[in-house]
Amino acid sequence: MASGTNEKILQEIVMTLLPTPILHHYPNSPFAEKIRLILGYKRISWQSVVIPLNNAQPDLVALTGGYRQVPVLQMGSDIYCGSSLIADVLEHLAPWPTLYPEPSKGLARILAQWADTTLFCTSMAFSTQSKGLEQLFEHAPSDAAKAFSEDCKSMGAGMAPLPPQDAAATYRSCLRRLSDMLDDRPFLLGDMPCIADFSVYAPLWFTQIRTSVLADILNATPAVLDWMDRMSALGHGSMEKSSATGAVAVAAASEPAALHDDVFQDEHGIALGSRVVMGTVGVGQEQPTKGELIAATRLHYTLRRTDAQAGTVHVHFPRIGYALKLATSA
Repeated sequence: MASGTNEKILQEIVMTLLPTPILHHYPNSPFAEKIRLILGYKRISWQSVVIPLNNAQPDLVALTGGYRQVPVLQMGSDIYCGSSLIADVLEHLAPWPTLYPEPSKGLARILAQWADTTLFCTSMAFSTQSKGLEQLFEHAPSDAAKAFSEDCKSMGAGMAPLPPQDAAATYRSCLRRLSDMLDDRPFLLGDMPCIADFSVYAPLWFTQIRTSVLADILNATPAVLDWMDRMSALGHGSMEKSSATGAVAVAAASEPAALHDDVFQDEHGIALGSRVVMGTVGVGQEQPTKGELIAATRLHYTLRRTDAQAGTVHVHFPRIGYALKLATSA
C-alpha cells in the first residue's frame, strides 16, 4: 500500500512539471469520449478545446498540418493524433492506474483494436440510421449532419458500411459476447478497467447517450448496462475550457520534447530527414500532414513541421491505421 501511495505522489509531482494536456475534440465523438474518460480515470487535469464539426478548422490545421480527425492531444508543441496513441501518451504521463495491466495487456490491446474498428463501425451503422441522426442533429446547423457522416466514414476507412438491419443483428451479437465477458467480473478483463473497457465503451456510449431513441438495443444485456454505469462513473476529471487560438499560442511558445533513442525502425526504405506525407489508411490523401520524418519507432511516427502561427511542432501518429509515403516534389 505504501509503495502504491508513493508512486501516486511521485506521479502527481511529475505531472506538475509537464505542459497541461490540451484535448481538441467535439462532444459527440465516441473516440473523444474514450479519451475524456481515460483522463478522468487517471485524474489528469486537462484543457478542453471544442472544435467545429466541419472543414473550417484553421487552428487545428495549424497544429497538425492537415489532419482533422478528433481527438487530438496537445502537450505544448507536441501534437498526438489517433486515440490509440493518445492513450499510450496518457499512460506514460500517468502510469497509475494502468490501462495495460499484466498479464493481459496484449489481449487488452487486441480487444481495444477490435472495438476501435469493427465494433465502432457496427455501432455507427446502427446508431446513424435516420431516427438516430434526426435526434442527434435536431438543433444543429443544416451542414452538421453531413460533416459528421464524413467524419464517421473517415474513422471507418476500409470497412464496408453495414445496412441498418444487418448492423442491428451484428450489434446484438457483439453485445451478447460482451455480456458473457462480464458474467463474473466488473470489467471486461478483470477487477479494474483497462484500455479495452474504454475502447468498447465509447461506441456503446454513443448509442446510449447521443442516439437514445435507439438505445433499447442495449436492454437485452443488463450486464453490459451495469458495466456502462461503472464506466460512466469514472467521469472526465478536472477540465478547464480553452480556445483554439490559445492552444496555437501555447504551441508557439513551447519547444517540442526531446525524442527517445529508439527513433528509427525502417519499414518503408524512407530515411529520417525525408519529406513525407502521413494520412489515415484509406483516406490519407484527404487529410494529409506533410513534414520531415524525424522518428519511426515500432509504435509511432513523428513529423517535424513549421507553421507561421504555431511555430515548430512535432506531430505524432500511431503506426496502426496510418500510412507513410514520400512527399512528391510538386
